[in-house]
Amino acid sequence: MSSLLLRNSTALIALCLSFPALAQEPPESDAQSGIIVTATRAPTPLEQIPASITVLDKAAIDRAQDIGVTELLLRTPGISISRNGGYGTATSLRIRGAETDQTVVVIDGVKLNDPSSTGGGYNFANLLIGDAERIELLRGPQSTLWGSQAIGGVVNIVTAQPDASLEGSFDIEGGSRDTVSARAALGGVSGPLSWRIGGQSFTTDGISAIAPAFGGGEADGYTNRNVAGRAELALSANASIDLRGYYSTGRVEIDGFSGDAPDYSHNREFVGYAGLNFALLDGRLRNRIAYNYTDTDRDSYSPELEQPLSFEAAGKNRRFEYQGIFELTDRISATFGAENERSRFKSRSPSGSLADPLPDFITGKAEITSLYGQVTVRPLDGLTLNGGVRHDDHNRYGGRTLFSAGGIWELPSRTTLRASYGEGFKAPSLYQLFSEYGNVNLDPERAHGWEAGVQQALFGQAFTIGATYFERTTTGQIIYNSCSFDSTDPLCVMPGTDTPRWGYYLNVARAEAHGIEADAALKLGGLTLDGNYSWTVAEDRSAGAATEGNWLPRRPRHMANGSISYDFDFGLTLGSAVRWSGKSYDNAANTTRLGDYTLVDLRAEYALSDSLRLFARAENVFDESYMTAYRYGTLGRSIYAGIRGRF
Repeated sequence: MSSLLLRNSTALIALCLSFPALAQEPPESDAQSGIIVTATRAPTPLEQIPASITVLDKAAIDRAQDIGVTELLLRTPGISISRNGGYGTATSLRIRGAETDQTVVVIDGVKLNDPSSTGGGYNFANLLIGDAERIELLRGPQSTLWGSQAIGGVVNIVTAQPDASLEGSFDIEGGSRDTVSARAALGGVSGPLSWRIGGQSFTTDGISAIAPAFGGGEADGYTNRNVAGRAELALSANASIDLRGYYSTGRVEIDGFSGDAPDYSHNREFVGYAGLNFALLDGRLRNRIAYNYTDTDRDSYSPELEQPLSFEAAGKNRRFEYQGIFELTDRISATFGAENERSRFKSRSPSGSLADPLPDFITGKAEITSLYGQVTVRPLDGLTLNGGVRHDDHNRYGGRTLFSAGGIWELPSRTTLRASYGEGFKAPSLYQLFSEYGNVNLDPERAHGWEAGVQQALFGQAFTIGATYFERTTTGQIIYNSCSFDSTDPLCVMPGTDTPRWGYYLNVARAEAHGIEADAALKLGGLTLDGNYSWTVAEDRSAGAATEGNWLPRRPRHMANGSISYDFDFGLTLGSAVRWSGKSYDNAANTTRLGDYTLVDLRAEYALSDSLRLFARAENVFDESYMTAYRYGTLGRSIYAGIRGRF
């Protein structure tokens, strides 16, 4: 049975799987699927979520055999990516055509972002599968619950939780370009203590970051090491302490603007979480008090220069939060909370000459305090309605209030109807405000969007088909404006100096997106067929601009995925997947075209026993040549094989 679970029209459907909740156990539910989702901040049955959501369980993750989270999400509706070369290079993931920094990434409840990055968002380059047990993708504006940045959606990654006194897992594989990946994890439950720790090592010789047609020839390698751990100690029947941590370090070789170069970059990420969970009123009021900390350091080097260090940046986030979940009745519940987030960044770009002293760091900081609440009501069997509000108080921009609402109705005919509306808010990043290209007069980006969808299940759940229509409008979008050498624009000099600069950030853009996401899935004995299609129109609607009406860069208008697999009785599974992406444009002027492409993958898996499996895959079987970012290379035909154990 396929375990790629896609909600309504934006998902591929599988059946009857269940998941543990994150930190707090969910209430008893009559949900038909048994799937509990935590991307909504409260453990919620899948059938009660009005927004489009994709849930990938551990079986789906294992079966796909993908190394990175990006490759896995790319198989789902509405997702496009661009990457500046092979593994480890700058990677942008876009949900329904939204900017990559308008996506919130969460690992075990901790929101990730890098305040020192250009847009303050998360770079998916170093996000490997690791010890992930479940990945949830929530589409559409979600700022009511997740705050600033959640305009495109939310990617929620949940690492494994132990069930037995001692359990473990491992995956080892190797293949093309001397690629080797090894992952292992161990955990257990002993009285009031549950714990798990896992780690992964990945290395590859890679490909040239710059495509051969543009001067690239040497391979640019990548190495990543990561470790994740969690522990929960029950203090009593109604209280527990929860600790979680994640650390990743990566080194990737990169090319220069003109072609091959010995340059490389280091990236280090640390995520920490400490929380206290306690229940009151006979368990009807579940509370969580927590402290989150993220720390990202990025350095770039050019070994050929006298001063090899060419770029240095660091970003830190500290977040204090309280969240409550109150079950007023068996049909009415409320999720509410308060957050305080403090962000800092520093960066500098040293000269390549030892004659020039190291420049001072450019620094910046911001603070935002938030209150939010959402009420969910089930007035009738099968009908769920919710509404939410959030107020953010930013130390630079004052107060902003956001709203959301939605409903989902499961009819006796196995027809599901749903609709939702949400608003988004994104404050300018610290880099956009305070860097050498910064503009302290920037305003926040605002967005609102809605969607409506229908899904029909037939022959029990053997066949499902659905479709969703969505719209989103973003105003005050921040763009980078280039400066010419002879510009008279006062913003083309660094503030407080006469020093000219290459450009600066400003609010001029208005972007609109709308589209359709459709999917179908069939399960017939050992045969599983599924597919999805996305039509995403993401356009620049800045009135009077030269780019008005143009496609937003690197957003294909048409995308499709399909897969077929067959499970034989003797333990062998064979499968194939195909991905087609239509054309897109690399620049805002729509003068640089990125062609359409089709990728075909083959996969096989054989069960040696209930706990040990062999697997192999061939990616891009026909060695398709394509680009997701102009001038940058992509992986050609690749073959991998390995062994997986679960005990």
